[in-house]
Amino acid sequence: MTTYWAEQAWVGGVVEPGVVLETETSGGLLAAVRTGTAAPPPGATVLRGLTLPGLANAHSHAFHRALRGTVQVGSGTFWTWRKVMYGVADRLTPDTYYELARAVYAEMALAGITCVGEFHYVHHAPGGARYDDPNAMGHVLIAAAAAAGIRLTLLDTAYLAGGFGEPPGRQQLRFSDGDAEAWAERAADLRPDASAAGSTGTTRIGAAVHSVRAVPAAQLAAVAGWAADRRAPLHVHLSEQPGENEACAAAHGVTPTRLLADHGVLGLRTTAVHATHLTADDVKLLGGSGTGVCMCPTTERDLADGIGPAVAVERAGSPLSLGSDSHAVVDLFEETRALELNERLRTRRRGHWTAHHLLRAATESGYAALGWDAPARLEPGGLADFTTVALDSVRTVGPMPRLGAETAVFAATAADVRHTVVGGRHVVRDGVHALVEDVPGALAAAIGALRG
Repeated sequence: MTTYWAEQAWVGGVVEPGVVLETETSGGLLAAVRTGTAAPPPGATVLRGLTLPGLANAHSHAFHRALRGTVQVGSGTFWTWRKVMYGVADRLTPDTYYELARAVYAEMALAGITCVGEFHYVHHAPGGARYDDPNAMGHVLIAAAAAAGIRLTLLDTAYLAGGFGEPPGRQQLRFSDGDAEAWAERAADLRPDASAAGSTGTTRIGAAVHSVRAVPAAQLAAVAGWAADRRAPLHVHLSEQPGENEACAAAHGVTPTRLLADHGVLGLRTTAVHATHLTADDVKLLGGSGTGVCMCPTTERDLADGIGPAVAVERAGSPLSLGSDSHAVVDLFEETRALELNERLRTRRRGHWTAHHLLRAATESGYAALGWDAPARLEPGGLADFTTVALDSVRTVGPMPRLGAETAVFAATAADVRHTVVGGRHVVRDGVHALVEDVPGALAAAIGALRG
């Protein structure tokens, strides 16, 4: 056993003082959770502040981190941003992607993120040539997450077309396997345990449909079937832009959501990412099928995508999760409060969700969307993944401890994270990463290597 003592902890939806967390060294689970312990037991590691279940970043494109700042010059739209993104993707190699992803995942750990869903579609070499290991790029992502000490759900993505009825463009060739059958054959050979020391038990393999633009309608069912056969999570970019909806209507006479429903993509293990521009019927289809929705507010506002109908889809039956997507910032507290604050701006009314509800979206709902069966809660049998937020920084000091959840959601930032524990392992201690010595330096070197 490894024993931690949390000064304050969010247990069962309540902030409790003096909580003992006993973790299993081998299984990575919580063996015991005891509240009302006034002082740390002998030998316990002390966690000052508010300890929460680990934060789940349900939607990431690790290489987009190299775009931060660069894409803020001038103006434009999602489509002009995409051209810059393609340029960075074109310069990735297995070696440079490992270094970048390791640094990005370490940045996530410093931000209290204990689990990430990597929406991975840069599969091949520029021009589409296959590496000797067809999953070389996926395997370096698995190795990078293990090296940074966080859990990973690798969402291997089918990206087969350049648009409705269009072949992949030159810069999209490295994303494409040609057809869904070839994609499935390659994805089936992903082997987490063989990819990185320490990855056993901390990696899951899932699937993704990049979008209805990038996977022809006749091949959607094959991707969904691959995931269903493995009981794996399935994610899909959905209606991020009005242009996607218009092109889908022109090609198929229906919305993207209806197209996914007609081809068996929606369901309890499916998560729609963004879901920004939905019709009322779309909302009913998502909610009625139990399809989750992952909102990425900082990216959606950075790209001027719009504000998605989060309240409506959740009321219809879709569980909500959160992601940092393009990594304009890596801060799940910012993503979490943005969900509520965006609704306040849109409706001019406050209080759509409680802080406790929002924390569940940022923790256990995200883990569930990424295919982790053990509960991401501070309870016996739950994953021993947790993060501690300072309650004495200039941003968080002042409120009574019992308001710790409200303080974390509406005032804290990633800079307030003091500790991150994954599977009982202390990955970030007192704001310092235990495995990556110089995270800013690692980021600078990795991004610098990709400059054209």
